[in-house]
Amino acid sequence: MKHKAVIIGGSAGSFQVILEILANINKDFPLPIFLSLHRLKHIRSGFLEALSLKSVLPIKEPFDKELIKSKTVYLAPANYHMYIDSGGRFSLSTEPPVNHSRPSIDLSFFSAASKYQNKLIGIILSGANKDGAEGLKQVEKFGGLTIVQDPSESQIPTMPTAALKVTNVDHTYRTKQIIDFLNSLR
Repeated sequence: MKHKAVIIGGSAGSFQVILEILANINKDFPLPIFLSLHRLKHIRSGFLEALSLKSVLPIKEPFDKELIKSKTVYLAPANYHMYIDSGGRFSLSTEPPVNHSRPSIDLSFFSAASKYQNKLIGIILSGANKDGAEGLKQVEKFGGLTIVQDPSESQIPTMPTAALKVTNVDHTYRTKQIIDFLNSLR
C-alpha cells in the first residue's frame, strides 16, 4: 500500500462528520488515523468517549513519546499541540496557540507531512477559521494526497474554503465520498 497514515483536521461542524467516518470505516482499516480537532480546552472528558461509542477502530488520546501503531485512531488531547515526530512517535506540547487554537491543525499537519511525505493522506473538514489550510498545503508540497470536505456540505465552510484557496487539492468530497475513498484503500 502506498499510503502510511491519514490525518484529519476539523473544527466547528466537523463532529458529526468525524462520527460518520469512524462508524463506517472498514473494521480492518490498516493505517493510523490522526485527528486534530478544535475542542474546548478545559473539558477533558466526554469528547473521546463520544467518538469511541461510534468508532469501529480503537481510539485514544496519545501520550507524549507514545509509539504510533497502525489500525488505531489518535485524537489530539485537549489543550495540547500534537506532533508526529520522525521516529514514529507523538510529541505533545503546550506552546502558545496557533490560529487561536491548541491543538493547532496546521502544526499537526506540518509534522505529519514531514514524517510521511508522499505517503500521507490529509483531509480538512468543516470549521470556522483558517487553521489547517497551510497544513494541507504542506501535505501537497511533500507529495501527499489532499482531500477537502465539499464546502457546500460543510456546516461551516470557512476551513475547507480556506484550504481550497491555498492548495491544489486532489479531491473535494462529500462525507460519503470520503468514507468510500478511505474504504477503497488496501
